[in-house]
Formats: sequence, C-alpha cells, structure tokens
Amino acid sequence: MISERAKHGVDFIFTRAARANLIRESSDTIEIERLQGSQIIQTPENRILVLTVASYVFRLLIIFHVKNDTVTESYYSKPDSGRTFSEVFGEIGNLCCGAMNRDLGNYFLHMGMSTPYMLDGKCVAYLNELKPTYISQHRIEINNAVSMHATLCFCAYAPIDFRVDTSAAVEATGELELF
Repeated sequence: MISERAKHGVDFIFTRAARANLIRESSDTIEIERLQGSQIIQTPENRILVLTVASYVFRLLIIFHVKNDTVTESYYSKPDSGRTFSEVFGEIGNLCCGAMNRDLGNYFLHMGMSTPYMLDGKCVAYLNELKPTYISQHRIEINNAVSMHATLCFCAYAPIDFRVDTSAAVEATGELELF
C-alpha cells in the first residue's frame, strides 16, 4: 500500500528534518543510521516522545526514544531556564515534526500535527496495534555523546506513492528574523 520510493521519501524527509532540528548548535555533529528490518525493536531508552503527522490518507507517528540521563538532559536543557527536559525536547521534536509536515505537504493536502507527548518507553510495544503499513527505526548520535533512537510508524489508508527530490538543500527552520 506504500511504494518503495514513498518509503525512501519518508525516511529521507525524516533524516533531513532530524539533521536540521535535533542539534542545538550548527557546529554539532549528528549521525543518523537507519536500522535494518521492518519490525519494531525495543531500544535501551526509557522514555518516548510521540508526535503525529496525519492527512486523510495516512497517519505517521514520529517517535523519539530518549534516555533519562544527565548527558541527554544537559544537552537539551539549560539549568537556569526553569523548563523541564520534557518541555524542551517536546519543542525540539515539534520542530522536527513540523519540518516533516511541511515537506509531506508538498505531496498531500490537508495535513495536521499532534501535540507532542512524553510516555514510558514500554508503550512502544503497543505500536503493533495500529497495524502499520511501514516501520523504520533509526539510531541517532549527537557529538558522539547524546544517543537516541527514532521510530517512524506509517499507517496508510489508501495507496501511497510519491517521489522526493533528494537533491534539495536543507532548509533552515525555527529561526526568527527581527526587522
């Protein structure tokens, strides 16, 4: 129900959005590796951030598996900000999801996004209940220190086929310009 080129397109759109939005500084390094297989695997992280992009013909869950450790929390949170890791990383995830929503909007009408929500990592086991059409999982490492995983869970309600221009430049997002 989802073509091979659409699967590659979804993975490319995710990778481009993650590279642009998961790092805090432009000098940070990010490695993203797509894991083999099409089954949902349990990752070592203990929390997940779930976001959804949906249209009339599909629902795409973007799930970030994150550790509850000081390395990850200190990378994303500033101690003096008064904001929790869940709040800060929820916004980061929302930026990534928003970039995917914009890209997918080139191929589908009437797109929408959910509010990010943090859950216990054990909830990943219930993704099979959605009967996904396509699953891909990715290992992400930032600055050789912060590690996480991401799961894309694509549920198609109609045949899906589109081709993404993989030569397109990375678009900067989430920045304010003051005049």
